Amino acid sequence: MPSIIEIDHLTKRYDSGTHALDDVTLDIREGEILALLGPNGAGKTTLISIICGQVRSTGGTVRVGGHDIASDWRAARKLIGLVPQEIALEPFEKVIDCVRFTRGLYGCPPDEAYVEELLRSLALWDKRDARTRELSGGMKRRVLIAKALSHRPKVLFLDEPTAGVDVALRREMWEVVGRLRESGVTIILTTHYLEEAEQMADRVGVINRGKLLLVKPKAELMGEFSRKHLRIELSEPLAALPGPLAGQGITLSGDGRHLGFDYDISAERTGIARLLSQLAEQGIAVRDLETKQSSLEEVFMSLVEDER
Repeated sequence: MPSIIEIDHLTKRYDSGTHALDDVTLDIREGEILALLGPNGAGKTTLISIICGQVRSTGGTVRVGGHDIASDWRAARKLIGLVPQEIALEPFEKVIDCVRFTRGLYGCPPDEAYVEELLRSLALWDKRDARTRELSGGMKRRVLIAKALSHRPKVLFLDEPTAGVDVALRREMWEVVGRLRESGVTIILTTHYLEEAEQMADRVGVINRGKLLLVKPKAELMGEFSRKHLRIELSEPLAALPGPLAGQGITLSGDGRHLGFDYDISAERTGIARLLSQLAEQGIAVRDLETKQSSLEEVFMSLVEDER
């Protein structure tokens, strides 16, 4: 799959000496969903702002659709749609006029058929004549997406797209993003909701302190870093771990009724068979077993903590 965005050794350093971005190199493939994860101040928004032409870099280059964002910025910018984190809409403007106006800013001629199609795809057609101040937070975010897509961009940036919305609206937004990807739009999103990245992304990039730590397919990332947790329910509670079980990474719950054991799913031997054999040797009866896979959040936290 060809790259639609090519970022080469991108750097942003402020006069204070702070490196908001430190030698970031990244290719974003056409038609994919890339999630950029990182703590506050990691450089996610700075990276988006540079690509979208809102902030100037200190060094490096960025090309969008083969167009350099500095020397050929008009062509590059026309390929990009941006949905900012903050909801900034003219409160008395009608929804449909918001979209028409933004389309005009890009020099696009009127196209009422496309505007209707766009609003219908975002479940906004019935609200087309409503003032934006009358809309819910979720609907306002849909209007921001409609504005960002008004000129038919090939790339859509979503900066914290579901910040401040409830769980139901968040899942609706996931569905919207999924439909956009199916239509061929490349989507780059930043998010603090790890569940969001786990649900939607094809690849995940982790940024911390201005450095891009890694970019990998979500499944590969989970496979390399993920561990499983084995929870063993005992038939009778234990007062303490027997000596042969101590020092093997086995934990005993406060009530003595459960044992916990973390293991590497990629290892040749997980240690589970040995553990169960040792329990039998100690006369400890097992009532039930349960396994739980690490979430992307746990994987992310381990990566960030390693950089501290």
